[in-house]
Amino acid sequence: MVALALVAAAMAPSSAHAGDARPHVIAITLDSEINPVSASFVSDSIQRAEGDHAAALVILLDTPGGDSNSMDDIVQDELAATLPVIVYVSPQGGRAASAGVFVTMASDYAAMAPDTNIGAATPIDSSGQNLGSDLRRKVLNDAEAKIRSLAKTHDRNATAAQLTVRRATSYTADEAASINLVERVSPNLTALLDQINGMETLGTKHLVMHTANAEIDHQSMPLTLELLNILIDPNLLFLLFLAGIGGLAYEVFHPGVILPGTLGAVCLILALFGFSVVPINWAGVVLIVLGVGLLLAEAFVASHGLIALSGVVALCAGGLLLFRTPGSDIGVSPFVVLTIAVLFGAGLATVATKVVAARHSPAAAIGLAGMLGREAVVRTPLAPVGEVYVEGALWQAQADNGRADVGDTVIVRGVDGLLLHVEPAPAEVHSTEGAVQ
Repeated sequence: MVALALVAAAMAPSSAHAGDARPHVIAITLDSEINPVSASFVSDSIQRAEGDHAAALVILLDTPGGDSNSMDDIVQDELAATLPVIVYVSPQGGRAASAGVFVTMASDYAAMAPDTNIGAATPIDSSGQNLGSDLRRKVLNDAEAKIRSLAKTHDRNATAAQLTVRRATSYTADEAASINLVERVSPNLTALLDQINGMETLGTKHLVMHTANAEIDHQSMPLTLELLNILIDPNLLFLLFLAGIGGLAYEVFHPGVILPGTLGAVCLILALFGFSVVPINWAGVVLIVLGVGLLLAEAFVASHGLIALSGVVALCAGGLLLFRTPGSDIGVSPFVVLTIAVLFGAGLATVATKVVAARHSPAAAIGLAGMLGREAVVRTPLAPVGEVYVEGALWQAQADNGRADVGDTVIVRGVDGLLLHVEPAPAEVHSTEGAVQ
């Protein structure tokens, strides 16, 4: 008996201390587009909260929408969580738009800060335009059924939720609370947690929330995910992939330059890594590669710019199709694609203008005639065609007698258009020049 009394006395302070312990609530912030990175962040946060035996996980939501596949992943994680998941649309002036509406409807408890809004969840394509009639009907019906089901499961206004999809309706915080689209409007997170203490979650979980005087642990997105979130921006991925293909192609046709090839390889690897995270359309990838190939082919085939023009068109089409997936907001900005097209088009027009002017210039003809007998230094191997440096400029040249290596001296013996016909310089010429010098 004495032993039992001692044990009870030892445990009493601990029990009292445990009873006085504050609840632990984990809060994370989603304040950008919903994408695979944010979906991974939510999934990891729920697992961490469950492992820490937190009283609840709060998602501070302020989003314009995002990828429907990532939205589905977040919704599934919310529904499968074994602890209360609370969505609080904040700060003031924030919104839960498009995919954010589904994330809110899947929560165990939904609240909004004053001067926030929720709605406009009609699916659109990656360029921000309406979907085609048949596809639109299919995607729209699927989205309506999903949001209606989520609202009913959590005892919310299914009709109002459906209108956010069917008519892109939006509601202010007060309107959403008054029609039971969300449960509460609260000025801040601390007040919200005190107000909902002791309540039972809506839906199928039936968990009692113990959140009064909670210790709030605000957890930020890890640096690795932050960097990945920047990397998977569709516009950046498009530019990285384009730079990667262009840099490697330049190195292939101009070996030894090194820098374009190495930077191109880095850009290409980063782009491919991003492609592994974001769902892509392989037709867009093929079109971009084809476009770069056509632009390079223009340098070797006299098509008067037609091949290059086809390359620009292929690049534009590839950029617009690269991330085009039904019901998703992810895609390359048409402005970025248009800018690339204008830059390439202006560059090609400038080069074509200079080439035409050179071919019709009388001075150029006189200069070509004066090339005969000139010495030139080989810059790329003549096997038999390569480049030589003569009179302060690089020229296309063809070795008529065998080949010539880089650094060799050759003599211009003929001119065919803009192509110089050369042959190795006689050895006695060099010895005589050396004696004179």
